Amino acid sequence: MADVQDFHHALKFKYDLCIGCAHCTGVCPTGAIHVEDGHPQLDPNRCVDCGRCYQSCPVNAIYIEQDDFQTIYDYKYPVLLLPSIFIAQFEDKIKEKTILSALYHIGFKHVFEVEKSVDFIKQDMQKTVTANNGFKPIISTFCPAVVRLIQVKFPVLVPNLYLSKPPLDLTALYIRKLLTEEDHIPAEDIGIFYVSPCAAKIAAIKSPATEEQSPVSEVINMNFLYSKVMRVIKQGEYQLCEDSRTRYHRLSKDSVSFTLTGGEIGLLKDGRNLAIDGIHNVSEFLEKLEDEDIQDIDFLELRACDESCAGGILCANNRFLMAERQRKRRQKSPDEVDAEDNDLLNYTDYLTEHKRVLGTVEPRSMDKMDDNLSVAMQKMRRAFEINQNLPQVDCRICGYQSCKALSEAVVNGKAEVEQCIFVQRALEHSEKLTILDTQRINTKIWGLKKNDPAIAKNLNL
Repeated sequence: MADVQDFHHALKFKYDLCIGCAHCTGVCPTGAIHVEDGHPQLDPNRCVDCGRCYQSCPVNAIYIEQDDFQTIYDYKYPVLLLPSIFIAQFEDKIKEKTILSALYHIGFKHVFEVEKSVDFIKQDMQKTVTANNGFKPIISTFCPAVVRLIQVKFPVLVPNLYLSKPPLDLTALYIRKLLTEEDHIPAEDIGIFYVSPCAAKIAAIKSPATEEQSPVSEVINMNFLYSKVMRVIKQGEYQLCEDSRTRYHRLSKDSVSFTLTGGEIGLLKDGRNLAIDGIHNVSEFLEKLEDEDIQDIDFLELRACDESCAGGILCANNRFLMAERQRKRRQKSPDEVDAEDNDLLNYTDYLTEHKRVLGTVEPRSMDKMDDNLSVAMQKMRRAFEINQNLPQVDCRICGYQSCKALSEAVVNGKAEVEQCIFVQRALEHSEKLTILDTQRINTKIWGLKKNDPAIAKNLNL
């Protein structure tokens, strides 16, 4: 596992645009953001790259870091690894063949859909759930934001994670094997570009949860590629591709629905299996699971985004319309796809050998107070005492998401208890704090702009 300080985060802040509204602080499921000097500060050990902050920002001051698209031309054989949900962004009148033709026009040699390996993994999933005599439930690792959420907020559930490579990695491994062995393309000439619907998958590729390196070369923002494809289609620059170039583009019903909510548990015929989407819904459910309020579940499919990948923050269109289009495509897809139509199945032995992750997923608890257990216990006790005396309104005026978060920051020397506005009023009333002291504290949190005396003057106060 990557060290905490080396852990990649795709979410970045543009401080020149930020207005210090703290919306991002309120929506974060792990309390990874607090405010200092009027700007958000990210705790890299807590952030899971779910993108809720990105969605909440009213001025687009949060952006997603991505690789330079021009790098596709650095490879002699650039290959596009495309989530099937990408096709669902386009209106029905734009045919699949037209979209593929535009992608080939842009410069990709082949287009493979990520879910091509779903037909391979579904048997393994059922065997794993049926044969499991250990930890229950088995928790899907398809959504990297959920994996990180468990690592930092529910570390006791880490052993429950399903340690098998997701379709993204398996399909990428198959592509490299296919092109090097059958098409005899040198490995160094092949560049595999994954189109990501979310920040979490970008972070997972750049910094995998295990020690192994991702088989994907670079990552492309889905919204960016959608706009590029639409521009090519509107300008009519493409030529319709030959049928032979689409031989890698046939999916079964199970494969098409895999990225939607219920897609994974739909592969399982036995057991009690649940599908939950939305990062806050997932977090609430995991709290109950951790407290053993919920039992006797065999498999959990957990997705950070509403409507799963159709609700990814980098998708260009409405998630409900995309999910509807995906379900329509499923109806038109075959129940099964054999090796003649899906040559990935010819590599079953190779994929079986490489389906398990090489390393282990390690906890990254965000609640760790100190390396010394005795000191950590003292800090936890002190944080509890401070929190008990705070108002519990979670107003965020202190710059932190909650009273609990402020109390933990205080014992770690990152904040002052006087940052609480209710504590300020009490200390002013007892003359232990002056108005100038209060202004100093609030300026440290919210910056000079929000504490400018000219505001009162301009409002005639």
